Amino acid sequence: MMNDATLRKIDLNLLLAFSVLMQERNVSRAAERLLLGQPGLSAALRRLRETLDDELFVRVGRGLQPTPRALSIAPAIEDALSGIERAIRPPAAFDPADWHGEFRIGLCDNLESSFFGPLVARLRQLAPNARLTSVGFDRRDAVRLLDEGAFEFSISLHDEPASWHIRAPLFEQASLCIYDARHLNCATPLSLKQFAAAPHVTVSLEGATSSGVDVALARLGHRRNVVATVPRFSALPTTLRAIPVIATVPEAIARCMAQLHDLTISKPPFELPADPVTMLYRRVDQADSRSVWFRRLFVEVVKDALSASGCRMDVSTDACCYDPPVLAEAV
Repeated sequence: MMNDATLRKIDLNLLLAFSVLMQERNVSRAAERLLLGQPGLSAALRRLRETLDDELFVRVGRGLQPTPRALSIAPAIEDALSGIERAIRPPAAFDPADWHGEFRIGLCDNLESSFFGPLVARLRQLAPNARLTSVGFDRRDAVRLLDEGAFEFSISLHDEPASWHIRAPLFEQASLCIYDARHLNCATPLSLKQFAAAPHVTVSLEGATSSGVDVALARLGHRRNVVATVPRFSALPTTLRAIPVIATVPEAIARCMAQLHDLTISKPPFELPADPVTMLYRRVDQADSRSVWFRRLFVEVVKDALSASGCRMDVSTDACCYDPPVLAEAV
C-alpha cells in the first residue's frame, strides 16, 4: 500500500527533473528539455537533495556524476514516470470494426418498432463482431435500470435527470391517427365528427383508457368511445385489421405500421402537443469513446429512419456532443 505521508513530501515535477538530469548529466541541456531556466532547475535540484537527504549529483568538469543513491533509485523513478505517462495518455480512438462485445439500449415499445431493425442493420455493417440487445422497460424504471447497468442509454420521455445523468433531446414527436380503411370508411384527413363517432383502441402499459387525447377532446365538447386497450404497440396492427377502430399513436410508429400493414394514417382533427423524446445516459460515460460512437450511430439511424418513413422531424445531435465539464461542477 502507498505511504501517503511520504508521497506528500515530493513534487512530481522534481522526479521528472531528476529523470532528465540522469539522462543528460548536464544542467544546461536538462533545463532546455524541461523548458526551465538554469536557476529554476538548480532550485529543483536543491529541493530534491533536501527531500532525499543526498547530494544526488556532483559536478565533475562540465557534467554531472550521479551518487550511488541516485543510481539506485533511478530505475524505479523511470518506471514510475513511464507508468504515469501511459496512464494519462489520451485513449486510442474506438474502432468498431475490431471490437468484440455487446451494446445494450433501452427502448420503449413504439420506438423499438421504429428504430431497432435499422440500428442492428447498421451495427452489423460497422461492428460485425458486436451484439445488440434491446432492453424493455417502464419509463418509471429508466433511471434505476440505467444505474444498474441494464443498458447504456435509454430512449423515452424522460423526467428531469439527476446530476449524475445527462438527458439529451432527440426530437419532438407528434401523434397520428391510424386505422384500416377497409373496415372504417372515413375520409382522410379525419374530421372531428368522424373521430368522435368512431370506436377507439388505446395503448397503455397500466391499462389506462384516458390520455391527453381525451383531455383535448373534452375541451372541444367531445368524448371518444374506447372499446379496447392493449399494453404494447405490437398488438395494434392485428387489432386494427380485425375491427373498425382508430388508434392515436406517436408518428414514428404510426408511419412504420402503415407501411408494413397497409393501414391508413391521418392527422388528428385537433391540436395535440408533441412529446419530447430524449436520450438518457450516465455522466461517467459522456467522454468514453465507445459510448460516444454508439450514441452518434443511434442518432444517425434515427435521422435516416424518420426521413425514410416520411416523418418531418428535426433530430438533435446534442446526444453526440461532449463538452469537458468544469471541475468544480463535476465533483
